[in-house]
Amino acid sequence: MIVSAEAGISDDERRRRVYDGEVFNLPPRESLRALGDFAWELVVDAFGDLEPATAYQDLAVEEYVKILGPLKTGFTHHPRSKELLSAALVDFGCDPSETYFDLPKLRIVTPASYLTAGLGYNYTPHRDTWYSAPQCQVNWWSPIRGLTRESCMAFHPEHWLSRTGNTSKDFDAYEWNRSGRRDAATFITSDPRPHPRLTHTDPGTDVRLLGDPGSVVVFSAAQLHSTVPNTSSGTRFSVDFRTVNLRDLAVEAGPENVDSDSTGTTLRDFLRLYTYESVPEKLIEQYDLDGSAEGVLVFDPASLEQ
Repeated sequence: MIVSAEAGISDDERRRRVYDGEVFNLPPRESLRALGDFAWELVVDAFGDLEPATAYQDLAVEEYVKILGPLKTGFTHHPRSKELLSAALVDFGCDPSETYFDLPKLRIVTPASYLTAGLGYNYTPHRDTWYSAPQCQVNWWSPIRGLTRESCMAFHPEHWLSRTGNTSKDFDAYEWNRSGRRDAATFITSDPRPHPRLTHTDPGTDVRLLGDPGSVVVFSAAQLHSTVPNTSSGTRFSVDFRTVNLRDLAVEAGPENVDSDSTGTTLRDFLRLYTYESVPEKLIEQYDLDGSAEGVLVFDPASLEQ
């Protein structure tokens, strides 16, 4: 796996290299640090008098999850999050006329002995393409606080463009919208949702990339990656989001699909920079294969309040 810290290239060049399997570990940028700082403000407010990194020591896990639900949803759907993310992507050279993003996610990973399911799910080795993402999706992952080798993300490069045994055939984007996302907060000790997983396949070696707040790891949705179970004493906080480029969608760019059998598509989650327009439906139709007729095309965050 090639890892690059080269920041001064165009978005077109970066995407091309990402599709070839390169991973970018880019140094901090003020524009992205601003997004992380905003997320941190919400975290500090949510935990009140408790230190966020160690709040798990003072709360029953059920109480902790009650804090996480509104906190994570509030950040993801806050207008300020979209504004800051749009500005950061333009700062990284993305063309606002043809770049679309999904709403940013706040990830909170406590020590693994405390919470690994539901809102604190520890992702086993997977590709985002197994979650009905397009092959040309680009992932962006940025630490806010608490990143160490014992609490980070891992890549499994031996499986780049190599078919694996996995359960992606059991994942449908629209069924996930209907119940999987809605029910996350109900799972504390185990997580029976149909997260795609490796089957009878060793993920192999793992590569762990570290960085400071405001740094970012940029990689293909087809990269096999996972959450490193947190064995440190502090909680890890990070932000991640995904982008697609309109021209790349039209020509179905990206690495070859070697092993994803998921159905439906996540493209209706994506919004254009600044204007927040949806991806044109005609393009979505190219990717909308065999999605569940009983499912939900677009997730409604209001369902979390029911």
